[in-house]
Amino acid sequence: MYSYLTVERSAEEREALILEHLPQVNWIAARIHEKLPPSVELDDLISAGIVGLLAAVDNYDPNKNATLKTYAEYKIRGAILDSIRGLDGVPPHKRKRVRQVQEAIQGAEQKLQRSPDEAEIAAELGISLSEYQQWVVELRAVSLGSLEAIDEDEGVSLLKFISDDGQETPARILERRELERILSDGMTKIPENERLVLSLYYKEELNLREIAAIMELHITRISQLRAQGILRLRGYLERKWPAGRDGY
Repeated sequence: MYSYLTVERSAEEREALILEHLPQVNWIAARIHEKLPPSVELDDLISAGIVGLLAAVDNYDPNKNATLKTYAEYKIRGAILDSIRGLDGVPPHKRKRVRQVQEAIQGAEQKLQRSPDEAEIAAELGISLSEYQQWVVELRAVSLGSLEAIDEDEGVSLLKFISDDGQETPARILERRELERILSDGMTKIPENERLVLSLYYKEELNLREIAAIMELHITRISQLRAQGILRLRGYLERKWPAGRDGY
């Protein structure tokens, strides 16, 4: 074992640390892979995880209150999640629009000191309400996170991807509880109709047609409400969830 007294290491020390923590990459990648569609290759996740491991070894600061193993796990998981961001159902050319809507929601929230409605979000974007609603329809496949795959009839809980029930370490239990708390808090901050759609979709596992029948709204409108609610939560989650921060 090595004493990590400085981030400046010889090539031999660096290689030894990489080899020592390489099994960690395989373990994390395998746990994530179990919960992804069959089309996702495990080797691709491992490759991404190795990039995270290299970053961890090269940037680890022993003066911070964390072990290299802990920091490496954070960087490995982050790199893997980043690598599969494209699996969230949003084509690359629409990803910019997702960001624009999230920034508009956040900007309107700061100005109004409350959750903005559709017209206020559209105004923040500088477009008409009808044009904004069309944007939201086009972004209906947007998801809460890079590990979530959503289609028109099936919902998948983001929480299923955060920790493996068979490996409930104290750190993962705390991580899961913190994410649950943040999502729960975020849900209280979105409009009631969007909150109801998300609750029926994720908690009750109803599809969009069933929700449309319950709320007596057209399925297109339900799709809009779900996408808009998710966009709000995505922005909130990115601001509050520690995995998105530059730290341990």
